[in-house]
Amino acid sequence: THNPHISVFLKRTLYACLLILNFSSGSKVLVHFVNQSGMKSSVFVTEGESLLDAVIKKNLDISGFGACEGTLACSTCHLIFEESVYDKLEPMVDEEIDMLDLAYGLTKTSRLGCQVTVDCWMDGMTVRVPQEIKDLRGKQEAQSSK
Repeated sequence: THNPHISVFLKRTLYACLLILNFSSGSKVLVHFVNQSGMKSSVFVTEGESLLDAVIKKNLDISGFGACEGTLACSTCHLIFEESVYDKLEPMVDEEIDMLDLAYGLTKTSRLGCQVTVDCWMDGMTVRVPQEIKDLRGKQEAQSSK
C-alpha cells in the first residue's frame, strides 16, 4: 500500500539533500572549449570559477594556456566568445584591455579566461582558443632587464 506521509517525507528529504549538495559544491555549468586544432572538450565548471581555473583543473589540451596563472601578465588565456555570451559578460578592467591589445587573433568578442567568472546563465556556451597564443611575459622581462 502507498503511504502518502512517507512519500512527502521522502520528497522533502531528497529536496533538502539536493539543496545542501548544490550549496556545498556550487552549481555546475556545462562549458565547451574548442582548442587551436579544433578539438572540442565539454566540461562541467563550478559556478564562480574562472575559465582559466576550469582549463587547469580539468587538464584540457590547450597548448600554452594560462602561462601567468591569472596575474594579468600575459594573454595566453585569450578566448573568443559567441557574441550573445560576450554581450552579457561583466565589463573589462583596464589591465585586461591592455593585455588583449597585444594578443594575437583579437576579435570583437575576445576576453581573457582569467577574468571571466562562470555564471549559471553561461550553461552550454562554447568558447574558442585563437589559432596562436602569444606569451608577452618574455618580451616584458627582456625590456625590464635593459
